[in-house]
Amino acid sequence: MRSLLAIEWLKVRKYRTFWVLTGLFMFILPVWNYQISKGVIKMGGGEGAAQGLNFFSSAYSFPDVWGNIGFWGGMFITFLSILVIITVTNEFSFKTHRQNVMDGWSRLNFYHAKVAGIVVLSLMGALYVFILGILFGWSNSGSLANAFAGIESVFYFFLLSLNYLGFAMLMAIFIRRSGLAIGLFILYAYVVENMAGGIINFATDSHIGDYLPLQASDELLPFQIMKMMKQMMAMGETSSSVSFVLMSVCWCAVYYIVGRFILLRRDW
Repeated sequence: MRSLLAIEWLKVRKYRTFWVLTGLFMFILPVWNYQISKGVIKMGGGEGAAQGLNFFSSAYSFPDVWGNIGFWGGMFITFLSILVIITVTNEFSFKTHRQNVMDGWSRLNFYHAKVAGIVVLSLMGALYVFILGILFGWSNSGSLANAFAGIESVFYFFLLSLNYLGFAMLMAIFIRRSGLAIGLFILYAYVVENMAGGIINFATDSHIGDYLPLQASDELLPFQIMKMMKQMMAMGETSSSVSFVLMSVCWCAVYYIVGRFILLRRDW
C-alpha cells in the first residue's frame, strides 16, 4: 500500500491544482473562523460600531470549538472534493490509468491507490481541524483544562471527509469528465439532497431524509446556532450520533463497492 501511495504522491506533488485547492482549504478555514470568532457576524449595534451581540462569542471556547470548527470544515470540504474529482478524471482523460496497468498494476491496484489517497487526505484534514481547534480553543478559553471534551467532533469530521471524498470519487469514476462531474456533485450536494431530504422528512413525518448519503455525515456536525435553538425550543427527538456514524460508514462502503464494480466492469 505504501508503494501505491508513493506513486500517487509523485503524480500530484508538482500538480498546481493540487496545491491551489488544498491551499484554499487550509487558508480559508482558519481565516473564516477567525473573522467569525472576532464578531464579524453580530446583531445590533450601529454601522461600524463595536456594539452588538456576537452569536459566536462562546462557540470558539472549549468544548464547543470542536463542533464549530468541524462544521465550517465540512462547508469547505468542497475544495478537496473537487480536487478528488479532477485528479481521478484526469487519469481517464490522459489515459494514465491504462499506463499504470501497462506498468504492472492491476485495476484493483489503481482503484485502491485512489481509495488510499482519499483516506490519507481525510486524515490530514482531520489533523488540521484538530490543530485549529486547539489553537482557537486555547486562545478563547485561556487554558487547555477542558480541551478534550467534545473531541469526537474531529472523528466526525474525518468521517464526513471520507463520505464527501468517496462520493466525489464515485462520481468521477462514473462520469469521467471533470466539468460535468464537478457540476453534478455541487448540484446534488447543495441542492438536490437538501430538497429531497426535506421532502422525505415532511412526507413521512420522520427523520428518514437525514440518512441520505451526504446528509448523514452533515448531521454529525450541525450548525451551532441551529443546534442551540433546537435545544432551547425543545424540539422533537432527533436521531443519535451513533446512528449517523453507522449510516455514514455504510454509505462509504457502498461507494467503495459500486466504484469497484464500475471500474472492473467498464472498458478501459
